[in-house]
Amino acid sequence: MQLKELNVYQLAMDVGESVWAIEGKWDFFAKDTVGKQLVKAADSIAANISEGFGRFHYKENRQFCYYSRGSLFETRTWLNKSLHRQLISNTNFEVLENKLNLLGRRLNTYITSIGKIPQPSNQMTTDK
Repeated sequence: MQLKELNVYQLAMDVGESVWAIEGKWDFFAKDTVGKQLVKAADSIAANISEGFGRFHYKENRQFCYYSRGSLFETRTWLNKSLHRQLISNTNFEVLENKLNLLGRRLNTYITSIGKIPQPSNQMTTDK
């Protein structure tokens, strides 16, 4: 299995891109303060899943997924701050919150499965 085939990774990538699209419309001050933190936290969810996936031992993979879950909670905090500071609409907030809830459930399921299923090969492949 390749990383891009993991459902949890696909959803984490989608969350990061959704946050980027919303934050990109903010003014400089909002981007520089809340925006940078929000984007970093959201992007870190997928990045940690990716890093864990590439690790040799399943315990390392699981540990990076725990970091990913922490980033998910941080993303939720920055989204709440964005809503309270009127940087994000209620509709966009609800859409992202629903995605984060689904992602959290899928991430927990993935964490539980690590070490119980055959791990992917750590060999690099080239696309042709």
